[in-house]
Amino acid sequence: MLDPTTLDEEELYEHHTFKVDKGQSLIRIDKYLFNLLPNASRTKIQTACKANCVLVNGKPVQPNYRVKPNDEIKILLTRPPRDFKLIPENIPLNIIYEDEYILVINKDAGMVVHPGAGNYSGTLVNALLYHYQNLPTQKQKLSEDWILDRPGLVHRIDKNTSGILVIAKTELALQLLAKDFFEHNIERKYIALVWGNLPDKEGTIRGYIGRDPSNRKIMKLYDDETKGKWSVTHYKVLEEFKYFTLVECKLETGRTHQIRVHFKSIKHPLFNDEEYGGKLILYGINSSNYKAFVHSLFELIPGQALHAAYLGFQHPIKKQWLSFESPLPSGFQKILEKLRNYSSNSA
Repeated sequence: MLDPTTLDEEELYEHHTFKVDKGQSLIRIDKYLFNLLPNASRTKIQTACKANCVLVNGKPVQPNYRVKPNDEIKILLTRPPRDFKLIPENIPLNIIYEDEYILVINKDAGMVVHPGAGNYSGTLVNALLYHYQNLPTQKQKLSEDWILDRPGLVHRIDKNTSGILVIAKTELALQLLAKDFFEHNIERKYIALVWGNLPDKEGTIRGYIGRDPSNRKIMKLYDDETKGKWSVTHYKVLEEFKYFTLVECKLETGRTHQIRVHFKSIKHPLFNDEEYGGKLILYGINSSNYKAFVHSLFELIPGQALHAAYLGFQHPIKKQWLSFESPLPSGFQKILEKLRNYSSNSA
């Protein structure tokens, strides 16, 4: 049985958070945590550090790091805490299609699709559980004694990515849609605003996507198949501005952060993408007016300028081809309007 929730992602969950006392003396972090965690050996703590799963003030540290007063320590693991529970929450859904088998929604930027590290409520899954009590569930085995349920989910998009998602309402629909996603029979198109002007009007970015060894919360593109999963993004330029480009991306695969990683790899990261360098002013002139202009654009959207604009697939039961389009969110549209005015005035 295919499990779509394990195809393209590895989640990290926050298990422990510690605030170091003001009077704490300098001590190795592996020894410090060994004294705090009764069921963890020092070897396991050292292994977690080497896997970049121990963060101090938001950054991974090695076992020999010496804790300092007021340090904030977080421990992340690939399984959720044992007391993790999915709670239904009355959160509105923007439904654009529904029948007895599937549900197609338009997700706002800022909503997390499913619970994970630091996001245990307010997610799309919490909303789905409230509005639909009998959604099929794929069970993902995360450890010998822990299984995580993800009701109705066939695929996902990032928290700050807006756009279209399909949800399965029956077990058969879930399995058939999962098969289509796995075999790349789904058509997905995204609209993205990237920094700079691309050298080609059309192109393809390929490579293996895996965890960044220096920061396990983000991904990295490799040319070594042992370091990640194969990924392909086709893109074409829709509109050029001064120092920016609007592109349409067609996914051949669906890896975690795929579009964001791909454009980062060619030195044109997505606009306002903090995790992949897009919240820095990468192209343009060195003037206070220009910097103020760019920062005013940053404030119009919560994160990366990326929108899941089109989804096409064969209905899992009725077998007809369905396609859905979603207009750009208002904040994204305002950015484009301002860039058009800026480019016109600069010209």
